[in-house]
This record gives sequence, C-alpha cells and structure tokens, in this order.
Amino acid sequence: MGLQETKIESLPFVTAELNYLAPTPGKPRTYAFDPPPGEPKSTSLPEPHQVPIFDARLIADSVSLDREGFALVRYPTRIKDFYNDEEVRAVYYPAVEAFLRATLKADRVFIFDHTVRRRVEGGADIRGAGPRQPATRVHVDQTVVSGANRVREHLPDEAEELLKGRVQVINLWRPIRGPLRDSPLAMADGTTVAPEDLVASDLIYPNRSGETYSVKYNPNHRWFYFPEMTPDEALLLKCYDSATDGRTRFGPHTAFVDPTTPTDAAPRESIELRTLVFHKP
Repeated sequence: MGLQETKIESLPFVTAELNYLAPTPGKPRTYAFDPPPGEPKSTSLPEPHQVPIFDARLIADSVSLDREGFALVRYPTRIKDFYNDEEVRAVYYPAVEAFLRATLKADRVFIFDHTVRRRVEGGADIRGAGPRQPATRVHVDQTVVSGANRVREHLPDEAEELLKGRVQVINLWRPIRGPLRDSPLAMADGTTVAPEDLVASDLIYPNRSGETYSVKYNPNHRWFYFPEMTPDEALLLKCYDSATDGRTRFGPHTAFVDPTTPTDAAPRESIELRTLVFHKP
C-alpha cells in the first residue's frame, strides 16, 4: 500500500513550477560539452507545470526507498570541507559505504562518483568547471540500460556475476550548509509514475554516451520535499533497481524554486554520492 490519500491531503504544501519534458521528435539528447557546429546543446526542451509539492516531514517514517523511491535519513558526518575532493574520497566515501551497507542491508556498496553543487544566480551548469548548478528538470539519473552498464563500466571483471543478483544505483544527497531553504529537492512518489512517463535520453560526453530518463508530465504524479534540511540529514534517491517484483525502480526528482524561500536565504550548497548497491541472489 502507498501513502494514504487522506493523510497526504492534510499535509502542508507549496505550489511550484517543475520542468517536465516537452514533446520532442526522436530520442532526446544533451551534450555534456560544447556541441558540434549547428547542433543545439540539447533537444530536451522544458515543459513547465505548476504542481503541489507536499511537506513530507510529518510522514518521513512512512516513506520507503523501495515503495516511493526515496527516504530521509539522519546521518551526521565529520567532514569539514566538502569542496576538498581528497577529504571527500578518503573520509566520506568509506563512511557512506559502511552507512549504506548497514542501512540497506546490502552485501556490497561501491561509490563511483560524487557531485558538489552550489547555486550561483544566472550561472550556467557546466561539467568540469567547479561546483555544478542544481538540476532544474525532472529526471532520473539512470535507465534500465545505463543502470546495468554502470556495473560493467566500473567493475568490469566482476560485472556478470554481480548482475546475477539485485543491483541498485542509489544517490546519497545532503546539504553542505543548512537549514537549506534555497532550491530544495522535490521527489516524485514512484508509485504514481507510469513506465510510459519515462523517456530514455542520451547524455553525450566527449568519450562516451550515457543515458538518463527525462519525464513526461502526468497529472497523477505526487511530489514531496523535506523543507529546511540540515547537514546532519541526507536523502536516499533511487536511480535504478534491477528488481522487477513491484518495487519502485526509478525515482524522478528535481530541484525547484520554493515560493516561500526568504529573499535573503543562502544559495543552496549540496553534495551527492552515486553508489552501486549489491545484494547477492
């Protein structure tokens, strides 16, 4: 059973604009670098929709990573400088690995990268040019194809054996400073997302191509956020799950402009780790 409708309708909410995928001919694609001459940077054009985004604080204990596709966890960290890549890799990576292994009862966790984001008014989101900007389109980081390919890419010698078990791609996302009031993250309840809402889209790098899901608007989608998150809290976001037993496999999410954000709120700073989570067959 999903969250009860009556409980949802009684929650506080904000109404905000989310950028879905506008209808596009062919498979959408985006270049992660300057595109070839005459080519647009992206064929994934936004289709904005005003939607209610419910405050999930009061139902946090009822939200499940397997059912809704996201979860709030309390997870303090002793990292002092998230902008120091060496400290993040040496200290934060092994701590998150152990935390996820215990929290998700996993046999193994492998962290394959991290992204630091810091919102700069009017700034462009450019890979490899310092902190990234918040992602302001509804998306899922992986697809059926790219989720499995992540295992082959990062653990090639073990991939075929690992893929016999259950594999998840889980993002662990947290604010670097808080309470976070600017550009919070909205998550769709995975039980309200239909398979046909997800549109496989190419992400083209100089030396390879990845694949993500863009998301078409569906009025059945139900959106949640956790306002004023602190650095002692983190979100688990499901980006891929190989299990086909009825669990949510893909969790759409996006940053959004909260209309109640104070004008003097500090710009959002956050970090996310992308992880492969394995369970033996």
